[in-house]
Amino acid sequence: MEKLLSETADRAARYLAGLPDRKVAPLPQHVAGLTALGGPLPEAPADPAEVLALLDDIGSPATVASAGGRYFGFVIGGTLPAALAANWLAGAWDQNAYLQVMSPVAARLEEIVLAWMMELLGLPAGSGAGFVTGTTMANFTALAAARSALLHRAGWNVEEDGLFSAPPLHVVVGEEVHVSLLKALSMLGLGRSRVTRVPTDKQGRMRPEALPALDDRTVICVQAGNVNSGAFDPAGEICARAQEKGSWVHVDGAFGYWAAASPEYAPLLSGAGAADSWAIDCHKWLNVPYDSAVAVVRTPDHLKTAMAMSAAYLTPTAGREPGQFVPEASRRARGVELWAAMRSLGRSGLRELIERNCKQAKLFAHLLRKAGFRILNDVVLNQVLVSFGSDEHTLRVIAGVQSDGTCWCGGTKWHGQAAMRISVSSWATTDNDVERSVAAMIEIARQEL
Repeated sequence: MEKLLSETADRAARYLAGLPDRKVAPLPQHVAGLTALGGPLPEAPADPAEVLALLDDIGSPATVASAGGRYFGFVIGGTLPAALAANWLAGAWDQNAYLQVMSPVAARLEEIVLAWMMELLGLPAGSGAGFVTGTTMANFTALAAARSALLHRAGWNVEEDGLFSAPPLHVVVGEEVHVSLLKALSMLGLGRSRVTRVPTDKQGRMRPEALPALDDRTVICVQAGNVNSGAFDPAGEICARAQEKGSWVHVDGAFGYWAAASPEYAPLLSGAGAADSWAIDCHKWLNVPYDSAVAVVRTPDHLKTAMAMSAAYLTPTAGREPGQFVPEASRRARGVELWAAMRSLGRSGLRELIERNCKQAKLFAHLLRKAGFRILNDVVLNQVLVSFGSDEHTLRVIAGVQSDGTCWCGGTKWHGQAAMRISVSSWATTDNDVERSVAAMIEIARQEL
């Protein structure tokens, strides 16, 4: 085992060291080579070292280099060194983080991380939280608490009686709502299409004056960080109106809520701490390994009621039991790498990471605008939308950039127009990475003219 783990570390270190010199997207022949990992399941056991070598030799070249500094697709961060090392150690520990008795260290680390996050992000002390896979599940978990609380207020026990004949709930979202939130609503039986969509402004921010009539069976879902433009819904104004009517406000803060760690960008979240629940990704801007997110609910009992599960052999203690706040029973100890990331960065390191990525997004916008291309959004955070001309030309440039491999950026539609979408989310990104990437974009765009 010791020799195998040492070899694993050597191979992983070589992989990471090679990222600056390789194309971000894998070559077609390397993707095609993945067939060597298939075939019939072998009849006999294999030497673990040979299995590792096959996985590395065939698998590593076919990866996308999203752990490097020139991946700007979707909103994908890298992995901080301390978080990666902690992830490996957590794998060796192999802890089930459902109950304290199953893993005292996993339970305690969740408590520590939760306290750190509440203070750092300006969320209510004493909130309940579940450590889950990503924002889809964080939205699901927090909105399950909202569904439970509002229906209990109306005299209905949804956990026991389901939604059949239940009083209706009204869900309000912005026109720019993220698809992960709609998926969460569909899994909760609240429906994707039964929502009321509120018009947004040209940056994708919900217009509070266009909110429908609210009541105490209404859930309003606001967005902290539009996935295209980076813009923030006016949470403070929306929360104030919701509180007057007893409505529940949920904040989808997947990547944007980490802006609260920076005094420069925290004003974008003004008033968001008055909401009732929040969904926050950690494998994006906190740069921990996949998968990791947190669902936070102001009143812990609302979350515990929605997530309740009991059995004679699953006896909770008097303290916080991690499994009482999440959908899963068997679950990995995500708090381990969260603790390592936050402990290694500290308050100033996380602030520097957020502010550096935002400055790099502005550098992208500046250099591309200077080259004659159109920036479609106000660059308020870490997201940049650029048009290279017609939709057809922009799509060709995106395909060319992805094929070139200097960097990787995806495409999107913004107000009916094709755009390249640049998301700067990695601790590993340098200003040189930005300048090198922009040079490749400009060269490809001009070749395509």
